[in-house]
Amino acid sequence: MATLTQPQSAEQLAAVCKTIRRHIINMVGAAKSGHPGGSLSAVELLVSLYFGGQLKHDPKNPEWKDRDRFILSKGHACPVLYAVMAEAGYCPVDKLNTLRQLGSIYQGHPDRRFLPSLEASTGSLGQGLSVALGMGFAARLDKSPSRAYVVLGDGEIQEGQIWEAAMFGAYHKLDNVCAIVDYNKIQLDGWVKDIMGLEPLGDKWRAFGWHVVEFDGHDLAKVDAAFNEARNTKGKPTCLLAHTVKGKGVSFMENNPKWHGVAPNADEIAAALKELA
Repeated sequence: MATLTQPQSAEQLAAVCKTIRRHIINMVGAAKSGHPGGSLSAVELLVSLYFGGQLKHDPKNPEWKDRDRFILSKGHACPVLYAVMAEAGYCPVDKLNTLRQLGSIYQGHPDRRFLPSLEASTGSLGQGLSVALGMGFAARLDKSPSRAYVVLGDGEIQEGQIWEAAMFGAYHKLDNVCAIVDYNKIQLDGWVKDIMGLEPLGDKWRAFGWHVVEFDGHDLAKVDAAFNEARNTKGKPTCLLAHTVKGKGVSFMENNPKWHGVAPNADEIAAALKELA
């Protein structure tokens, strides 16, 4: 049987988070386009999964039948996923700065035609939860211990398909599925509360029949505890509401709607990398 990627210490995980953030800045800067804000906000979530021992996966055997599945539903934040997968050994680190180039394996949204170790091609917002629930349902039919994890954007969950999928997950008691809301409070056009407010968000997921955990999405210990609680919850799927900061780690990007989909220039890249040294 394939094995877990070895969990890292708290200090090692923090160092990995800095490395991932530097990759994100360099990738988006080299492409001169992309989505830095929502990539930076999700770093601790993905690092905990791939390097903290939460995700059963094996880069040497990416087709392992009983691996856990990870889907980035908010596919525009693919720089964080590509950087994490590259550092985990799925794809080349030295090609990360080809992000968004024609023919690159690192397309502007995750695309399995270019990077087969991805679990799904994503980017059409609102669809990833349905994909994850389908994978969870299939795992149950196959009597597989596989779990499915999916990261959703907070603006994305304004999509109606999310709530149709939420009903399906609770009805079928898919406790092997974990939805993770990257709740950074900002979407493409501004603050979520000014466009279509989500609160009381936890109560909404509970009303749909999900177990809900709210926590600081940048505190690695709390992220780890939330994933453990999700795994130990039986009879219903879990929604993790990770309170995060858009642009986390780069002072001039934090909580600034501008950085949803704008690339830093040369001076801004240098300033960001200095902060992330």
